[in-house]
Amino acid sequence: MSQHMRHVPGHRRFGLPFWQASTLPSGEKPLFNYRRIWVKTVLGMSIVALVPLVVMTLFNLYQYDKTLAAESTFPVMRLVSDTQRTIEAFLEERKAAIEFVVHDNDFAALSDQGRLQELFVRMDVAFGGFVDLGVIDETGKQLAYVGPYDLHGKNYADQDWFEQVSQRGIYVSDVFRGYRDVPHMVIAAKHDKEQGGFYIVRATIDAALLTSRINPQDGNSRSDVFIINQGGILQTTSTRSGKVLDRYSLHVPSPTSVPVVKRVEGPGGRSLILGHVYIADTPFILVVAKQHRDILSGWWKLRATLLTFLALSSAVILIVVVAVVTFLVEGAYEADMRRTITVHQMEHTSKMASVGRLAAGVAHEINNPLAIIGEKAGLIKDLFTISKTYAADERLMGLVDSILAAVERCSTITHRLLGFAKHVDVTLDDIDPAATVKEVLGLLGKEAEYREIRISLDAEDGLPKITTDRGQLQQVLLNIINNALDAVKDRGRIDIGLASYRHDRVSIVIADDGCGIGPSDQKRIFEPFFTTKKEKGTGLGLSITYGLVQKLGGEIRVDSELGKGTRFTVLLPIRPARNTTGQGER
Repeated sequence: MSQHMRHVPGHRRFGLPFWQASTLPSGEKPLFNYRRIWVKTVLGMSIVALVPLVVMTLFNLYQYDKTLAAESTFPVMRLVSDTQRTIEAFLEERKAAIEFVVHDNDFAALSDQGRLQELFVRMDVAFGGFVDLGVIDETGKQLAYVGPYDLHGKNYADQDWFEQVSQRGIYVSDVFRGYRDVPHMVIAAKHDKEQGGFYIVRATIDAALLTSRINPQDGNSRSDVFIINQGGILQTTSTRSGKVLDRYSLHVPSPTSVPVVKRVEGPGGRSLILGHVYIADTPFILVVAKQHRDILSGWWKLRATLLTFLALSSAVILIVVVAVVTFLVEGAYEADMRRTITVHQMEHTSKMASVGRLAAGVAHEINNPLAIIGEKAGLIKDLFTISKTYAADERLMGLVDSILAAVERCSTITHRLLGFAKHVDVTLDDIDPAATVKEVLGLLGKEAEYREIRISLDAEDGLPKITTDRGQLQQVLLNIINNALDAVKDRGRIDIGLASYRHDRVSIVIADDGCGIGPSDQKRIFEPFFTTKKEKGTGLGLSITYGLVQKLGGEIRVDSELGKGTRFTVLLPIRPARNTTGQGER
């Protein structure tokens, strides 16, 4: 049955798919709950396939995160170290220049305004960044001065830097405003006189020059590099913390001569990677601040790539799993359907064989008393004919003739039943299709007569005999004509036509003017267990009919329109092919 069903155009082989059908088309429960099997198999295969992928991805994410956490401080550490060396080199050059001036010139030469001007020009050309240059005695008075400001004769005895350089010999100040009210820093060197006392050579450097020396060395403008003093005052401009001489918003780092990098919480709760180091022999603390999210931007891209790969891989795996499981479960479901159909076919075949044997037995048993009744009625008629008294009684003779006619009619019916019953086994014979149709109509004629349904038979002259199985052809015709009788109303019409078709086939057309079949139902009428007769039908009649026609090497077609009727066309070969299924089943 499943073989012939695959040839029906646009036909779903077994009705509803397994995930929608709680029962088989026959109304029975399936061997298994296929929806549950499908769900469990999909879940099991998905877990087996996806868990290792998810675990591997999460492990990689963890390892990358751990590695990045260890290495996220490295760029900041490198920037702190590089900038430290830059600042120290910058200051050392200028300290060395001032010390050279102090030791290479005596106090008289330095106190000479012309000589001081010449030294200032040479220093500025050689190193750059000097704003002015002055010579101050031990009382704090500026004896000579070269620069843009009017500071000649100024006394610095009360300035902190003057006290510091008097004690240390050389001193680098932090940034302050002083008399000129402009942010600047001082580098001063002390030199003792031979006759007692000392003098100081003092150079001023603009704070902007210090800022220019600490631009981020990694070319990343998101790194905030700046200098503060030990009091927490900004010595250079910071992109996030403020301008020169503003107060630093975070805690001042503890003194250290080696770079230190750690993660701290910045303003607004933002996480920062903060590196710092003290500049030797200065009040400066170099600070590098970088937002943690800036460092992790590359990691987030990598994580997004890994998660995208995980999502796409999971989607592909799920699609493959669902497709494979659906294919396998659907195959098992259809095998269950075929099993059910085969069982029902066997039951139907067994039932038909039993009915045939029963009909043959009943017909045989009825034939015996019918023969006796016929013989006795004939004898009575002969006796009545001999006797002139009864022979003249027309009414009595008419009754005897009625008995004989009834016996003949019953005999015809029982012989037809025997004709059907003896074809239970498959065998090929040369049969007259028109005569076979008449035999079937003989069994159904009473129902048509009772309902006043007109059945016409139009057979082409010279219609050839066909080699086929009489019993199977009778069953095909019986099923189709029975459906036509169910479809038409009382006083309806059924037309049967037989004709040659393309020289090698015979066409049997059975048309009725009944209720018709809708387009959607036409696609399913040959499905097992599909019926439009509600409680009256089993849904196996046309399915079996289709299979029988296929086994006989023929074709069956249906054309129908709701409210106008249905036309079944059966095309049978005049001579069957060698591989005809029916022949192989003899």
